[in-house]
Amino acid sequence: QVQLVESGGGLVQPGGSLRLSCAASGIIFKASRMGWYRQAPGKERELVARIDGIRVTALADSVRGRFTASKDTDNNTLYLQMNNLTPEDTAVYYCHARNARNLVDYWGQGTQVTVSS
Repeated sequence: QVQLVESGGGLVQPGGSLRLSCAASGIIFKASRMGWYRQAPGKERELVARIDGIRVTALADSVRGRFTASKDTDNNTLYLQMNNLTPEDTAVYYCHARNARNLVDYWGQGTQVTVSS
């Protein structure tokens, strides 16, 4: 059974930082494509960052230089370090995985990030 459990969201002031975590189980973690997406109210879900294997292969222009995605293969956890947050970063953030075993896509439940003073 595949599980993606996100944590780390919350309310932060503009200019602040948060680190999102996604604990994965049931997938071939190191080999699987994983990523972070976000969906703001009234907008479509968009890709924030993607990691293929252990290499970051995509990063949204809007977060470049502020966000860093990484994989901890010892703990099967995906991270998104978010710095210098702005109100435009407010959204529900979702962890995504495409299991290398069978190329099936999985999603976490989402974690709310709100940037406001």
